[in-house]
Amino acid sequence: MKFFGQIFTLLVITMSTTLTFAQDGEGLFKSKCNMCHMLGKDGTGPNLKGVKQKWEDAGEGELIYEWVANSQALVLSGKSSLANAAKEYSPTDMPAQQVSNEELDAILSYVDNWVPAAPAAEVAPSTSTDPVVVIVPNYKKNLNLFYFLMAGILLQIIAILILSGTTKTIVKMQQIKNAAKDTTVKAIIALVGMFGFIAMSNQSLALEFQTTGEGAEGTPWLLVEDSDIMMLIGLNVVLLFIIFYMRRMFNEVMEMVRPRPVKEVVNTKKQESKLNKILTDAVPIEEEYSILLSHEYDGIQELDNNLPPWWVWGFYATIVFAVIYLGYYHVFSVGDLQIAEYNRSVAEAEVEVKAYLEKNAMNVDETNVTLLTESKDLATGKTLYDANCVICHNPKGEGNIGPNLTDNTWIYGYDVKEVFATVKNGTANGMPEHASKLNPVQLQQVASYVISMPEAEGKQPEGDIIEK
Repeated sequence: MKFFGQIFTLLVITMSTTLTFAQDGEGLFKSKCNMCHMLGKDGTGPNLKGVKQKWEDAGEGELIYEWVANSQALVLSGKSSLANAAKEYSPTDMPAQQVSNEELDAILSYVDNWVPAAPAAEVAPSTSTDPVVVIVPNYKKNLNLFYFLMAGILLQIIAILILSGTTKTIVKMQQIKNAAKDTTVKAIIALVGMFGFIAMSNQSLALEFQTTGEGAEGTPWLLVEDSDIMMLIGLNVVLLFIIFYMRRMFNEVMEMVRPRPVKEVVNTKKQESKLNKILTDAVPIEEEYSILLSHEYDGIQELDNNLPPWWVWGFYATIVFAVIYLGYYHVFSVGDLQIAEYNRSVAEAEVEVKAYLEKNAMNVDETNVTLLTESKDLATGKTLYDANCVICHNPKGEGNIGPNLTDNTWIYGYDVKEVFATVKNGTANGMPEHASKLNPVQLQQVASYVISMPEAEGKQPEGDIIEK
């Protein structure tokens, strides 16, 4: 009874969902009325808001269903005054619509309750006289997709039927009937749900398809909306998941039927004990009494286990390494100690620096620097002075934090070699070194520019008077 109750519940859900789709006023309006009628205003057809109440106020509430089903027949019958007035709205007759009374009520209820969305921002009124453009789906493309998706549904249903039939045949075997009972019930429920979903989808599609009217050239015989395509895609995905589920169920049933190979039980306990002995040198549990120590603390006794062999051999290796290291570096002095290695590395670096300076014609120092007088060298010296010296000596060299560089008093010497050394190495009174910023040629250019600067009035003289 529980099984049939599950099926009944699933069918009720399917029928209620189908009824919900049938009563979907918005979907019905968009599939059947949207091409001629617009929400909130007149279009090719009149505004439908309040139209049912208008017919009821005129005493013709029941005739509106006949008008939608066959407008020409109602006009010719002469029993409706509103039908004649509605016919005068447009010279084109309203085409007959295949909708039930409940569906029409759902459509008109949706139209009456429709509220336009609030505009995002105020827009200036348009002065264009162009007609209103109604976006119509690409029915030809949708029809081709419809054929493709329906073919996919058909193939998947065939695959499901094959899987279910094969599984059913296997389940009938007496030896696995009890084991496969639960799996079979799940499969039947899945199939019922699948066919209910198909019925629901087909009902929805039937409500949204309509044949074209006469004179509509180039329009396919079946109008397939975008929502129908999405519904078919979803149905294909659901069927695909059902196939995967039934395939897994089939594999489970086959595992029940297939004889299980007898696996040879390999006794690895002996192998594990050998490996454990090599790595840990542990005593077996049944022999632990032989290494049990005599003392006891709160009922806890201690075992005198050996240290792991890998740890012991590692310790011995460090001792051997220490003896070799001591003899190599300290006893026989074959290798350099850290300080000697550092000094050797510095000496090698100085040789490389000297070679680099000689290669690039930068082997200028305090012993061989000369005064440059070429305008090009002095211009470069001025650029370097402006970038590095102005902050302390001011642009004209009149002095600021540092002394005046243009008068005839000098603290560290006036000769180009002395000025070069001062710029290069700095001084203890706050003059920073510039050897890390400028190469030797640049230091020579700055020193030459400083000596060439004309006298400028500024900071009080400092140092000794040396005539230029």
